[in-house]
Amino acid sequence: MRKNSVKNTRINVEVQRKLSTLIREECKDPRIHPMTSVVAAEVAPDLKTAKIYISVLGDEEEVANTLRGLKSAASHLRSELAKSLNLRNTPELTFVGDRSIAYGVSMSKLIDDVTAQMQKRDSENATEE
Repeated sequence: MRKNSVKNTRINVEVQRKLSTLIREECKDPRIHPMTSVVAAEVAPDLKTAKIYISVLGDEEEVANTLRGLKSAASHLRSELAKSLNLRNTPELTFVGDRSIAYGVSMSKLIDDVTAQMQKRDSENATEE
């Protein structure tokens, strides 16, 4: 199976959806932050490994704690994934922190700040004329 095949894409989406549900409903580890979301899943074409990209709404310490909690729960999540998905092999899960959502929020805030400054400057220039 090629990396960008339709079958691999469907498997990635299904693993992402199922893991999101499992983390939200089954993981009771206090280290796992309640605002944790599965951003993406990349399952290898041979179905042996999977990189799971996790986003946590919080600071760096909460992200690190969540990744530690998910690493310790990986075997349980893998067995639950095997029960629910009919795959030849159930992939070994590797969790990776994804800061793209936080980066997007910070960039949006910077753009809003610049826009507000420009509007303020334009209104000051209009009152001077």
